[in-house]
Amino acid sequence: MIRVHVAHTADLFRSALAALLRGEHSFDVTSGGWPGPGHRPEYAPPDVHVIDVECPGACSLLERLAGGARPEGAEGRLLVLAPAGRPGLLRRAYEARALGFVDKNGPAATLAQAVRAVARGERFVDGALASGVLRGWEMPLTPRELSVLTLAAEGNSVADIALNLRLSNGTVRNYIAAATRKVGARNRIDAIRISQGAGWM
Repeated sequence: MIRVHVAHTADLFRSALAALLRGEHSFDVTSGGWPGPGHRPEYAPPDVHVIDVECPGACSLLERLAGGARPEGAEGRLLVLAPAGRPGLLRRAYEARALGFVDKNGPAATLAQAVRAVARGERFVDGALASGVLRGWEMPLTPRELSVLTLAAEGNSVADIALNLRLSNGTVRNYIAAATRKVGARNRIDAIRISQGAGWM
């Protein structure tokens, strides 16, 4: 029996995913938040965690995992659900040591197939996401450009960003201009939209 934990912030989506997986008689499925039920003594830790990378909080979770944070109850392998058009999210999931990558818009049978592969310790990459996984390593922005653009997306002024990052106003403007040019945007707002759409931010 493969123990699977579905983590999602949206109750309806989480319940639907859990019900889908419970239809596989070889799966013992729990659902809820991260890290799952493993910290409670009545449950064994999951073999596989299924996480939608677009749900609120998923990006910060992936960043913690990439940094080596693994709270009690988070034992087990990671399988992520992602859309095909957001390579930045796929890169974050890879850096968080995800083994499985499933197109969230693909057929339901693929998810069960991926869970079984990941539970065996095998990497599974949905064909629809393969090019996105490769493009995830082609992010054109430097870490500094990305942090400047992220602060701009949060509504910070050039002066606020400069103060926050200990840079001059002119340097901040140069970073914004470079980021805008690299992503092929018309202006700062367009650069933020493109970067968020790709999952870089």
